[in-house]
Amino acid sequence: MELQKYISLQPYNTFGMEVKARYFASFSNVTELQELLQLPEVQQLSKLILGGGSNVLFTRDFDGVILKNNIQGIEVTRLDDDYSLVKAGSGVNWHEFVLYTIEQGLGGLENLSLIPGTVGAAPLQNIGAYGVELKDVFENLEAVHIATGELKLFNAEECKFGYRESIFKNELKGQYIVVSVTLRLHQKPIFNTSYGAITQTLASMQVENLNPKVISEAVCQIRRSKLPDPAQIGNAGSFFKNPEILITQFTELQKQYPGIPSYPTTPGKVKVPAGWLIEQAGWKGRRYDTYGVHKDQALVLVNYGGAQGNQVKELAHQIIHSVQEKFGIQLHPEVNII
Repeated sequence: MELQKYISLQPYNTFGMEVKARYFASFSNVTELQELLQLPEVQQLSKLILGGGSNVLFTRDFDGVILKNNIQGIEVTRLDDDYSLVKAGSGVNWHEFVLYTIEQGLGGLENLSLIPGTVGAAPLQNIGAYGVELKDVFENLEAVHIATGELKLFNAEECKFGYRESIFKNELKGQYIVVSVTLRLHQKPIFNTSYGAITQTLASMQVENLNPKVISEAVCQIRRSKLPDPAQIGNAGSFFKNPEILITQFTELQKQYPGIPSYPTTPGKVKVPAGWLIEQAGWKGRRYDTYGVHKDQALVLVNYGGAQGNQVKELAHQIIHSVQEKFGIQLHPEVNII
């Protein structure tokens, strides 16, 4: 639990950026975290919490303290014939957690299979995929207040979830560290297979009886066909959020681009796939020696080896400008740029 100096962060970020942290420490429980937060170096310097390091792009050395979250453990409490509460430590690998809930016969997370990262990162940006968001099954979370070390419980309303948003990315950004997350999962699963290519993939798998396991397998198959493995090519998954635009703007764009896809979202708005916009703007597969846009998924920026974070950041800015110029739509990074 001691503070280490000038530690390489390359093993701790899926982009594989070679940067160093001035100080580095890991914690495995709430008490260790509270003790770390009392250290003078931790109190005086900027802090960054790392889980799986799958949603961060480092553009420079971090002149502060990196706190690596290793809190483990999963507890299941059966509420009634319909629901169970599942509480997980914030350092638990997200996909392994999803598989565990499926093994317990619980439904609700199967569409969120194979999303990189840890349980603690899931509520920060209200992760979502294939028509399901974390808020749909969220019960509460526990978080430690950085300034005081106090443990606080947040319910769904207090988290202020939005599309890839929560209070922890806005009003309370940098003020709390999530230590556990509790979800309310179905004993009798309700399936959502209408989004994306799930139905077609299940048909190709010749699935006759739906269950969380086969839907999870279908989602994993789809994701693996589209997204590169960070162990092979450095990346942070989807780099941009899918933008929400007014239906009136979408209707105008449809006249010029009849094939533009969309998905229903909040009243008066639709969501347009960022990957489609980027591909139509000519970026898919574009490579600049050590970095570029993935050949199979325009939403993914990659480090082929030896790239600098600033190069990827500049590429992202060029893509944002290009899409804005072509479609009049502003893209926003989903990845945390440091």
